[in-house]
Amino acid sequence: MVVCPIAESYVEAAARDAGAVAEIAATRKSVKYVGLDSRYIFQPIAVESLGPINDSATTFLGDLGRRIAEQSGEIREGNFLFQQLSVLIQRFNAVLLHDSFFDEEAETGIPA
Repeated sequence: MVVCPIAESYVEAAARDAGAVAEIAATRKSVKYVGLDSRYIFQPIAVESLGPINDSATTFLGDLGRRIAEQSGEIREGNFLFQQLSVLIQRFNAVLLHDSFFDEEAETGIPA
C-alpha cells in the first residue's frame, strides 16, 4: 500500500514524525485483516510516497532479503529488494504527477 503524507488527512501526523503515515496505514491494514485465518501470516507493507516504510515491513523485507541472499549466494539481494521497491514508488509518483496535469485538449476538444 502506498500512502501520500501530504494528503490533507495525513498532514498533521506527517508533520509530527517521518514515517508516521506509513505506520497509520499499516495499522489500518492490520485491523482490516485481524480476522484472517490463523494459518496465514499477515505482514502489512505500507510505504509513503515520499519514501518511509513502516517499521515492521522494513524488518520483514530486510529478513526476506537476507534469506534470498542465503539461497542465491548474492550478498546484495537485500539491497536489490529495497532498490526495486524504491523504483516502484518512483514510478507510482511519476504516474500521479502526470495525471495531475491539466489536459486542455481533452477538456475542450481544441488542440493546444
